[in-house]
Amino acid sequence: MTANYKNLINGKWTDSASGKTLKSVNPANTDEVIGTVPASIAKDVDEAVAAARKAYPGWRLLPAPKRGEILFRAAELLVKRKDELGRLVTREMGKVLPEGLGDVQEAIDMAYYMAGEGRRLSGETVPSELPSKDCKSVRVPIGVFALITPWNFPIAIPSWKLLPSIVSGNTVVFKPSSYTPVCATRLVEVLHEAGVPEGVVNLVHGTGDEIGEYLSTHRGVDGVSFTGSTAVGERLARICGGLEKEISCEMGGKNPIIVMDDARLDLAVEGALWAAFGTTGQRCTAASRLIVHEKVHDKFIDMLAAAAKKLKLGDGLKKETGVGPLINEAQMNKVLGYIETGRKEGARLLLGGKRRTEGELAKGFFIEPTIFTGVDPEMRIAREEIFGPVVAVLKAKDLTDAIGIANGAEYGLSSSIYTQDVNNTAIAERDLEAGIVYINAPTIGAEIQLPFGGTKKSGLGRKEAGGRGGALDMFTKWKVVYRDFSGRLQRAQIDKE
Repeated sequence: MTANYKNLINGKWTDSASGKTLKSVNPANTDEVIGTVPASIAKDVDEAVAAARKAYPGWRLLPAPKRGEILFRAAELLVKRKDELGRLVTREMGKVLPEGLGDVQEAIDMAYYMAGEGRRLSGETVPSELPSKDCKSVRVPIGVFALITPWNFPIAIPSWKLLPSIVSGNTVVFKPSSYTPVCATRLVEVLHEAGVPEGVVNLVHGTGDEIGEYLSTHRGVDGVSFTGSTAVGERLARICGGLEKEISCEMGGKNPIIVMDDARLDLAVEGALWAAFGTTGQRCTAASRLIVHEKVHDKFIDMLAAAAKKLKLGDGLKKETGVGPLINEAQMNKVLGYIETGRKEGARLLLGGKRRTEGELAKGFFIEPTIFTGVDPEMRIAREEIFGPVVAVLKAKDLTDAIGIANGAEYGLSSSIYTQDVNNTAIAERDLEAGIVYINAPTIGAEIQLPFGGTKKSGLGRKEAGGRGGALDMFTKWKVVYRDFSGRLQRAQIDKE
């Protein structure tokens, strides 16, 4: 029997005012329905925003360490349910089980980290230039946030937004992807069970077309945190800027791995394989461009093709599976379209390029790991985000040429270089136009204790995750306090004698 999940509004699990539902299916086997959720409309959003506004004054005044204790309890619950939730991620999103478990682990890490911020949320205290006066800056919450998340990390990315926003004292209306709504619901259930008061976290299911923009532009919403496509993010940023709302957008990528002639090729191949085909290439940080020094180009692509041939397509719950399905038919067709574009542009299809439908693959959205060589930097497959198991290999003459090719894309999220020369690493670290640079490691694998986000068309506004400049800067604003206890008028910059 199919499980039916609901919205959470003001602490109550409710159906949509529309009376309609959306179905979530397993992309590896579309006969398996994971669950149904409400197809929400504007009325549901209005009720959720009203609940968040009502809850905000009390939640804001709850001491931050108490808010952190709730997150700590949530972390403990996530630890206990890691295996169950990891399997759910694999069934609903399609990524292989080790990655599904990693998705949950990222939420666990974020919950513990942000729980600690409840006792930190640090500002600064500085000396005054005047006697009997002190000066400090403090973080204060902003209000009600709209949180909009994608399907590719259905528990991890919501945790990046939910946990820092509520530990900071904000209340939220959370709209997850309509392709992975069950994972989102189960995460919100954990927060509810951990003791988040009614109205602090509100969950509204639905499509982006129906309620995404309506929620983001709602007059009762003070800020928006969005992860998704560049086109949608840029549109929301323009609209919210006109409405004077805080907004942060984490968007697409066209991430390069540079392989120099002195690189350890075995390590570079292993990293490229993981970055290009992990999560079936459905990561904003996936390595979709490999920029290889001409002296090792031929050897590298031979090694890469041999390794990629060994990757087995299939259901991510099976131990032998190396690459799972695309999320849905539309995404599969988009990727197949790019593969055809690569052929027409004149790139050489070295490996893959086809949908697989034999046996158990017939009920899912499977595309072979695909490698193009002979790619020119101006080709669409070298410039546009594909979001699938497709990688373009480009040839470079030297480090300067490689960095120029890497920086030639409109995106600037993640980047990588493989080399044994410390001077090369220093130059790459300095000159690569990306929010994240990896040295002798692939373009995926960011850790939650540092900020996450990109430049150019990859990111707008504040960064995600932890560390200085991370999510707390998005979900708080600064207030500066001067207290004069001298008992007389003192004039800064004037009465300094």
